[in-house]
Amino acid sequence: MLHKIDWYIIKKFLGTFFYAIALIISISIVFDVSENIDDFMSKDVPVKAIVFDYYLNFVPYFANLFSGLFTFIAVIYFTSKLAYNTEIIAILSSGVSFNRLMRPYLVGAAVIALFSYLLGNYIIPPANKKKVDFRNMYIGTQRASNEKNIHRQIEPGVFVYMSAYNASNDVGYKFTIENFTDRKLVSKLSADYIKWDREKKKWTIHDYSIRTIEGYTEKITQGVEKDTTLNMLPEDYQVVDNIVETMTLPTLNKSISNLKLRGVNTIEYEIEKHKRRSGPFSAFILTIIGVSLASRKIKGGIGFHLGLGLLLSFSYILFMQVTTVFATSDLLAPWLAMWIPNIVYGGLAFYLYRRAAR
Repeated sequence: MLHKIDWYIIKKFLGTFFYAIALIISISIVFDVSENIDDFMSKDVPVKAIVFDYYLNFVPYFANLFSGLFTFIAVIYFTSKLAYNTEIIAILSSGVSFNRLMRPYLVGAAVIALFSYLLGNYIIPPANKKKVDFRNMYIGTQRASNEKNIHRQIEPGVFVYMSAYNASNDVGYKFTIENFTDRKLVSKLSADYIKWDREKKKWTIHDYSIRTIEGYTEKITQGVEKDTTLNMLPEDYQVVDNIVETMTLPTLNKSISNLKLRGVNTIEYEIEKHKRRSGPFSAFILTIIGVSLASRKIKGGIGFHLGLGLLLSFSYILFMQVTTVFATSDLLAPWLAMWIPNIVYGGLAFYLYRRAAR
């Protein structure tokens, strides 16, 4: 059960957290407006679109981006004030153990963790998509690169190859498709190029030859043009910047499964998935560290606690970036790379908590 003192701490914790988040978002919006004002004015972007299509979808991203940092700062700030007003001494002197004191903090951390999880997996991706659509419509910053030397499995036993794919006109060059049954090649189609027909919603193969193998006999068929239905779409070969940030968790999982079936590297997608899962747990770790550090009076006061809190917060963020680079370079498994910072700082949190509880 939560008592009056618990609700007092929870309100202080969450109030400080959301106030700090609102403050940093306001500052971020001011800087973003100053950076993009020339583009908005030169493109005659409607004010309604700027407010509702861009900045309304800008807020959730930055709220989640800074949630870990400001969880720590909020805990350090108001716990230090409690300590220097001797409120923590009064609570502990009344018979409340340090373990019991931690309960309202963990409840507050759970609220922030749930807030971060829902934002990161279900609210921010659609918001990012709207923000990207806004920039594509009014600013014109969409970038889709062309792929080369494409080898993919589009269905079990069906493999395609293209020397290059041009995303601007939906054409794949030097196209081949191979069908295997029981690991034996049964047919192979080779064509000069394949093009997506946007009206028919089908692929058209140009200047092709089909080699069919039946036992020890082969049959070759040639043609100029042929419509066909394949388990692939032009979007599968368009590499759009930051596309994973626009996917909800179910869509992200489905995309990873489809890409693995086609033999595509999924490291970027898996990093994003595990980052979204590990991120909310940092609220608990940083909260425990913050309470353990700020619950006692030390020389230097609140300023020292805040400085130490900022140092640990930025070291956590830096550590996360380093492990992300290791995962991108295929030196660590994506799940391990995203959880290592939580494991290391979880150990630090346990040590500081045991030390503070004495």
